[in-house]
Amino acid sequence: MGFGDLKSAAGLRVLNDFLADKSYIEGYVPSQADIAVFEAIAAPPPAELFHALRWYNHIKSYEKQKASLPGVKKALGKYGPADVEDTTGAATDSKDDDDIDLFGSDDEEESEEAKKLREERLAQYESKKSKKPAVVAKSSILLDVKPWDDETDMAKLEECVRSIQADGLVWGSSKLVPVGYGIKKLQIQCVVEDDKVGTDMLEERITAFEDYVQSMDVAAFNKI
Repeated sequence: MGFGDLKSAAGLRVLNDFLADKSYIEGYVPSQADIAVFEAIAAPPPAELFHALRWYNHIKSYEKQKASLPGVKKALGKYGPADVEDTTGAATDSKDDDDIDLFGSDDEEESEEAKKLREERLAQYESKKSKKPAVVAKSSILLDVKPWDDETDMAKLEECVRSIQADGLVWGSSKLVPVGYGIKKLQIQCVVEDDKVGTDMLEERITAFEDYVQSMDVAAFNKI
């Protein structure tokens, strides 16, 4: 298992493909697995590797809490695709002569046989990757939309919220939830395509209805 060399463009591409349908390296919450992989990356992934960049920026936000994240940090070779070997920062004297680096090494001379085998394995990996159907990353978001007071027309407020239309945005069920002093907030569900719609855009569009909306908060956010 591994991502190849995470300090190289090839390794970052493997990471990007791995995260195409995942929010985290392991499980459904940030963990020491994410920290281990994050710390192996020399710099933020380029913009075209948007899955890896999204994950990188998200894990970076946990920098101050990283020690408290769950799990036990393991070697990089314990994470990632099963058919890729980790070579990030690997020492040349720790490998057996028969081991072959999938992505190659600039510091070692390769025999013709080893070079041919490495190229065949890389071609096999690229072939598997190209046959994998594209996965559209989606999230289910629960929003809390708060009015100014108990005299706000909540039916009109909801109508305004649902009037927001965008490619990759689908509104779902809603309900009014009491918050106190006769005031109720609108709690509304939506499903978004991560590459097209973000919470910042939703907040900007919803709070633009300033006659009805005091604020908007994300009550729940789950990857689908």
